[in-house]
Amino acid sequence: MPSVALKLYSVFFKLLLKHRLQNLISISPHHVLPDPFGVSTRSDESVSAANPSFSDGVATKDIHIDPMTSLTVRIFLPESAISPTEPRSDRRHSLNPPLNHPSPPESRRNSYGGENLEPYGGYAPSPRRSSRKLPVMLQFHGGGWVSGSSDSAANDFFCRRIAKVCDVIVLAVGYRLAPENRYPAAFEDGVKVLHWLGKQANLADCCKSLGGGNNNRRVNGVELKKVNVQGHIVDAFGASMVEPWLAAHADPSRCVLLGVSCGGNIADYVARKAVEAGKLLDPVKVVAQVLMYPFFIGNNPTQSEIKLANSYFYDKPVSVLAWKLFLPEKEFDFDHPAANPLAHNRSGPPLKLMPPTLTVVAEHDWMRDRAIAYAEELRKVNVDSPVLEYKDAVHEFATLDMLLKTPQAQACAEDIAIWVKKYISLRGHEFSY
Repeated sequence: MPSVALKLYSVFFKLLLKHRLQNLISISPHHVLPDPFGVSTRSDESVSAANPSFSDGVATKDIHIDPMTSLTVRIFLPESAISPTEPRSDRRHSLNPPLNHPSPPESRRNSYGGENLEPYGGYAPSPRRSSRKLPVMLQFHGGGWVSGSSDSAANDFFCRRIAKVCDVIVLAVGYRLAPENRYPAAFEDGVKVLHWLGKQANLADCCKSLGGGNNNRRVNGVELKKVNVQGHIVDAFGASMVEPWLAAHADPSRCVLLGVSCGGNIADYVARKAVEAGKLLDPVKVVAQVLMYPFFIGNNPTQSEIKLANSYFYDKPVSVLAWKLFLPEKEFDFDHPAANPLAHNRSGPPLKLMPPTLTVVAEHDWMRDRAIAYAEELRKVNVDSPVLEYKDAVHEFATLDMLLKTPQAQACAEDIAIWVKKYISLRGHEFSY
């Protein structure tokens, strides 16, 4: 059984969450107007600043990828992306390089193409430095549609752990939150990031094809300029169009989706859209997805929805409030395709075309039965879809701030890594359950 401390924390968590949701519901019809730009983090969220140096084995940076919305991604680059043959001290770019390895300070171009006077203290790929290509994992955080962020302290800790144990580049997606942006904004943001990843891969290839000299070309009506500054492509304003970490280290042909709670709903939607797009996404290929206690619900309650309706943290009454804030009023229905993956009106490709899917569920989570039912339907059409069920666990047991450092949370990350490596290993299926 969960500890007394966990039970007490859950009581206060639900009280605060219910109060926040009720406040949002009360002001939503009158003061919260549709805002295309939206918000991807709340002012009361505890956030962790990005750190572009490998201080703990993972470097991070934030990218605002859509000027028309608040959509952002935080990149988590594990230190394993740098060739292990190099001395560890050479793997980091610091303001004070080691005395026995003198090197000129590296500078960072600003958005207008000029040089900063102060040296850049974070990691910057160099053409002279050997590097590894790593798989890419798109991660969608939880928070009941209305809270959470890609840069929250808890999500930062979780993504660092996943980047290290899975040996992947994690792109944590800061999608737009409700009620400022209701369905389908968050789902569209997930698809937009997948297309952005493909665009980055194509721009990196374009950069190589332009050669070493200065060349100008027009792509989709936009003038591109190749300049000899770390091999970047810049537009007519001097702004870099190529993300250097991804250009140097990302292998988008081995792309995995990972969704936490409501992020699992987004991941499943993005997977369907990736199947529909097919080769139009090249070179991006979604090879697997991980659904961690997905935020599924339906009109016909399952046994766990009845028995565990008042379970820990996100109980069913609180979750219903979250769905009311997320779904448009005219579309509110627990059998909405965003809520129930097995709904009769589910659109998209047939289940047999879905990528391999790992489902993580908790014993004391009222959403567990519907997630298991979805995995069973995938197995019926020969999709690899195992279920990992954790005893005495609660919803978000591996991602909630107070539970992140528990042995169970660490074990969950390692279990995910074992399964994911079946599909991202260059040597094939060397791991199996």
